[in-house]
Amino acid sequence: MIAKGDSHDPKGLIYEAYRIEGITKSECRTIFLDWALSLPDALTPVAAIDVLLAQYGDAHDSHPMTDVLREGRTQVARPKRRGGWRSRTRPQ
Repeated sequence: MIAKGDSHDPKGLIYEAYRIEGITKSECRTIFLDWALSLPDALTPVAAIDVLLAQYGDAHDSHPMTDVLREGRTQVARPKRRGGWRSRTRPQ
């Protein structure tokens, strides 16, 4: 089992989310965001999510955090392009 505070879950947030009885998907999304912001720079989110899903996914298939991790993997793998006026250089 992945220990609380390992490199894929530095603060143990995902570990703790799976231990909370009655946690909602919305709460899991909030935890996921905090988790993603706490990842070390050397670790890609997709790689960390893959490890966490391998660890928790099968045993907790119906848990809302498993759904959030799966959604997160899909969204991270498919970055959105920011375009329009925000991406253009402004004249001085």
